[in-house]
Amino acid sequence: MATHAQIVNRLKRARGQLDGLIAQLESGDANCRDVLTQFAAVNSAVRRASYLAVATVMSQCALEIADSEDEGARAAAKPEPIVKTDKITIKELEQLFLSLA
Repeated sequence: MATHAQIVNRLKRARGQLDGLIAQLESGDANCRDVLTQFAAVNSAVRRASYLAVATVMSQCALEIADSEDEGARAAAKPEPIVKTDKITIKELEQLFLSLA
């Protein structure tokens, strides 16, 4: 799972890009290409940070639920699998989320 620090670092990078965009707009002399590129960078950075945070929170919640239930109740409530489940890393899960956008 991603750490709190990793998520915060991504958000700080996004904030830096947003600060750069604001500075470009406030200066009044930024060209269209630079402004649009910076908008895209800000959007991507925030999206990546949010996907990482969501994936981490989802993983934590799933682990908490699994730990709080006893084995018998978990087995009885487990639905028939639709696909094979493999171990997945947060990085892989993040890439899957990004491919959905």
